[in-house]
Amino acid sequence: MALSGKLTKKLVENLRAGRYGDGSGLYLVVDPSGARRWIVRVVVKGQKNKKGAPLRTDFGLGGADIVTLNQARERALEYRRMAKQGLNPRFNAHKEVPTFEEVAQQVHIDRMPTWKNQKHGQQWINTLRDYAFPKIGRMPIDSIDQPEVLMCLSPIWTEKHETARRLSQRIKIVLDVAKSKGLRSGENPVTAIKDAQVLPKVKAKPKHHLAMRWQDVPAFYADLTSRNAMSARALRFTCLTGSRTNEVLGMRWPEIDFDERLWTCPEERMKTGEVHRVPLTDELLAII
Repeated sequence: MALSGKLTKKLVENLRAGRYGDGSGLYLVVDPSGARRWIVRVVVKGQKNKKGAPLRTDFGLGGADIVTLNQARERALEYRRMAKQGLNPRFNAHKEVPTFEEVAQQVHIDRMPTWKNQKHGQQWINTLRDYAFPKIGRMPIDSIDQPEVLMCLSPIWTEKHETARRLSQRIKIVLDVAKSKGLRSGENPVTAIKDAQVLPKVKAKPKHHLAMRWQDVPAFYADLTSRNAMSARALRFTCLTGSRTNEVLGMRWPEIDFDERLWTCPEERMKTGEVHRVPLTDELLAII
């Protein structure tokens, strides 16, 4: 049966910094940073504080982004029952620890507004989905240590080193977030593996695309000029501006200032994350 109180799901998501009671000792604490966590205040039967008064103690129930309102109410009820029996919840409570995948999915959701673009955000979670979730996804987040991390990294460390390097960074972030929420303790195993140099050093071999001989460029460009296809025009524009393919393909009319003869590519489409301005020649204007 669902337990009821003063708070609602909407309030939990939108209340500003402060401490808000749900009733029966359950509180939502909203930090100035926006982080939200649950605590329950109970009086442990038969236990006294230093002044001889009944022992009144606050216990954390987890972050509100992982523990729902109903789950917090159920855990608070469990803690009150134990306190009434004279049991200290700190030592007797059954804690439901989320899995690695559950925490990772929540981290991904929380960071969506910070991704450079949707593709980058999807790549972040896809790396974990392909190489971490099948092996440690269902494991409790507090049980993951160096052997479990190595189980994910070792098979691809040399063959797909760049992917493995990104995977290690993303696993580290998930474990760091879990620790900040009180779900883990101790050193991050990814950091320990790196510091101990457990994995072999890999010298990355850059793979470059073959470049066209400069002697062939005039004939190639002349051939593009003879074509009316949109792709040929886009490639000519790319060649003349020295831009990246995605920057040109994503171009929108509001970015073009015909009076100033200027193309302004916004920061969200630039690899450097900075606005890029390109003067437009007569030929560039003719292309667009």
